[in-house]
Amino acid sequence: MKKKLYMACMMSLVFSALTGCSQNTNTSENTVQTKTAEGENMTKNIIIPDTSITELEDGLSVVRFEGNYGFDEFLEQGGASSDEGVVEYVGSRLSSNIPELLFGGNPFGCSTLSVENTEGGNLFGRNFDWNTCNGLIISSRPETGYASVSTVNMDFIQAGGLDISKLPDTAQAIIGLYAPLDGMNEKGFAVSVNMIEDTDTIEQDTKKPDITTTTAIRLLLDQAANVEEGLNLLEQYDFHASMGMMVHLALSDADGNSVAVEYVDNEMIVTETPVVTNFYLAEGEKNGIGTSQSHERFDILSETLDKKETMTETDIRDALDSVSKDNFGEFESTEWSIVMNQETKELTYYHRENYGQGYTISVQ
Repeated sequence: MKKKLYMACMMSLVFSALTGCSQNTNTSENTVQTKTAEGENMTKNIIIPDTSITELEDGLSVVRFEGNYGFDEFLEQGGASSDEGVVEYVGSRLSSNIPELLFGGNPFGCSTLSVENTEGGNLFGRNFDWNTCNGLIISSRPETGYASVSTVNMDFIQAGGLDISKLPDTAQAIIGLYAPLDGMNEKGFAVSVNMIEDTDTIEQDTKKPDITTTTAIRLLLDQAANVEEGLNLLEQYDFHASMGMMVHLALSDADGNSVAVEYVDNEMIVTETPVVTNFYLAEGEKNGIGTSQSHERFDILSETLDKKETMTETDIRDALDSVSKDNFGEFESTEWSIVMNQETKELTYYHRENYGQGYTISVQ
């Protein structure tokens, strides 16, 4: 399910209208050894991202971007109703040329949960289930808007046969900022996109400005301080599903509000829920449509929440582990799991179901 996207951007990356990235410093990493309540050893690395892409381990990297990546201007000129339009806009902000880009990928599975933190504040957990891929964590500090940390599957982006990782680091960061799949901002507002297996898609047409799945996430991270603001923002735009995939969004804020945003017959429907997997939650004819495994994961997480009204970060990690792909004997893996602390504004990443090794990044 791939769509060709043509883009004028550059190999040497001399920027004309886009300014970005402060002076280069080395990524800092401090290792902390901790024990869980059960006495299990766990390694947590504290990561301070740099403007150069740093590989944390095979398939997971991190980068920082500071400055203007043109998103306000993207919205002001009407946004885009397709992935092609997004890439064409990004290309117009850069000079020179990459021959062509592709945005595409197979359907993916995800699980999220929102819960009160035993130690104060609230927590949001997220699994991204897909084939083995290259994940890029982007710490963004825009000139306007909220700072955030988001994640992109770089394998969704291909450059006409050229390995996207061969592009300059700043180019990868800018492209990735327009293609996030999840993240949290400095207000503790978190968002995730989860796929729904359905032949329908989302193509709103009410003459409002346009956003795609990934640019909707960018909009929310840049501008929403809480769920209410996030919903108000979404209502101001016509939503178009990236790659033609039916999706819903999980939104969660630092006050403990959590909802699923779904589009049924192109109408936005909001359902309060602490758990989101990969089936429709909205009441009506679509309710429950999705994979059987997504129902199983939903039930596991709901039962976990029933047993524990509050959780620690370790509890969230273990809950994500309980619904990771190695429990179901399928070829996909849980490529990344994230525990987001909405009080401290820290995200801890676990890669490919190695829950003994965490990478913690602060939004602030």
